[in-house]
Amino acid sequence: MKFGVIVFPGSNCDRDMIECLQKDLKQEVIELWHKDKDLSMFTTDDCIVLPGGFSYGDYLRCGAIARFSPMMQSVIEFANKGGKVLGICNGFQILCESGLLPGVLLRNSHQQFVSKNVFIKEAAAEGSHALKIPVAHGEGRFFADDKTIEQLEMHRQIIYRYCDEKGSVTPGSNPNGAVHNIAGICNKERNVFGMMPHPERASSTSLGNEDGKKVFAHLFGIN
Repeated sequence: MKFGVIVFPGSNCDRDMIECLQKDLKQEVIELWHKDKDLSMFTTDDCIVLPGGFSYGDYLRCGAIARFSPMMQSVIEFANKGGKVLGICNGFQILCESGLLPGVLLRNSHQQFVSKNVFIKEAAAEGSHALKIPVAHGEGRFFADDKTIEQLEMHRQIIYRYCDEKGSVTPGSNPNGAVHNIAGICNKERNVFGMMPHPERASSTSLGNEDGKKVFAHLFGIN
């Protein structure tokens, strides 16, 4: 399985992601520049990653400009053919802006940037354990209308929820006010994934936390 990591102007988590995939997870990685279009070296068994950061400075709206980059047009085509796509933080925002995932990421309910370790759990797995994963965002509050939320619940598209250390989903464990404590979702076809927490920042023994590896194992079967 190959991973392509897109670098946008303003990306600041691309190196974290590349190092995590190469060194911690022993995966092949190809860097992709936002102005390029060629994804011919990837098959639908591979994955394109949109890392966190502040693409194009987030001057208009988080992810709104990156959505129109040449590479994203190819990513949309790749995803529509069944290729795997993962968006982390700003990458999640770009996926929502591009229409590959439903909903929107709004400003945090407390109107402040949040940067800390939080706990998340697999939404569809009964008794799943809490994972400690860091977040770092100012616009991470997932929101969608009632009908969309109903569809996400019905089709089990909610992949992670914010929880406390014991795995209980509570208002106090929600770092940004996201509806239903949603930390990550996928599309109906289950090949496009987006989440606000940063598993690539929690996948190294030198950081004292390898819970992020469990995210990659859950989504792609690698560890």
